[in-house]
Amino acid sequence: MKIMADKCRVNIFDTIIAVFRAIFFVFVVLIQVPIIFIIPRGRFSVKYMRFFMWTLCVATGVRVRRHGKLTAARPLLCICNHISVFELMSMPVAMGCSFVGKIDIASYPLVGWIAKKFGVVFVDRRPSHATEAISDMTRQLRNASYPVTIFPEGTTTNGAYVREFKSAMFNLVDAVPDLTIQPMVITYRTHRNKCVNDQVLANDYAYFDNVKQTAGPKCERERSAFGQIFHVAQLGGMTVHITVLPPVPVAGRDRKEIAKMLHEIVSNKYMEIKDKEITR
Repeated sequence: MKIMADKCRVNIFDTIIAVFRAIFFVFVVLIQVPIIFIIPRGRFSVKYMRFFMWTLCVATGVRVRRHGKLTAARPLLCICNHISVFELMSMPVAMGCSFVGKIDIASYPLVGWIAKKFGVVFVDRRPSHATEAISDMTRQLRNASYPVTIFPEGTTTNGAYVREFKSAMFNLVDAVPDLTIQPMVITYRTHRNKCVNDQVLANDYAYFDNVKQTAGPKCERERSAFGQIFHVAQLGGMTVHITVLPPVPVAGRDRKEIAKMLHEIVSNKYMEIKDKEITR
């Protein structure tokens, strides 16, 4: 096991390269907007999202590595831990999936519109809107020929741990009786595929709010989403590893049991591999 204990260093040349990457990032987005506008929302737009996110990964220096096999069963709900905005780039590249996202993202300029075209289902996670949220997710899953990913933690973390999973969204198991649930684990490495300690992960790669963390280190400087993307570009990019675990049988379990079981699976696997060197 090899741990990077020191803070990542950024010099003027890294910043210059990051500026060119940022310009390329914006250019890649803008030239694809007309294409996104004309493709119909659904299976074809989700397929195109895979290419679109791959171009953004190239623009920012993010490399995606998948370990394990995705089941061919459909409808398929993928369950994953959530560290940063980079999951939104890397998961479609690795899985060809769409997402269930928080309702406030839908109002983001351009980003919300693109996400809607790519089949993202926005749900209001407030308890008073739980019924409507489950209805939206159920409709999406029943009609989807592609995987749909949710982040049951409900927010990003500093990467030192996996938050408890919110159980409300697992009400849909009864509404979609043939649903397959497959857990997976996201881990981050440097662009040279070297593992990092928790403080470096919090400072340089994770994207989160210090106030919302219940364990682990705080980041020394909180950034906007674009600021975080720019910072990772300054570091030369990074490597995102997605470890796909076997599907989990959930028949006969209630939502709280399912949430607890999946959290244990994902959290245990994450803690097992997050500090290990990955060479594949």
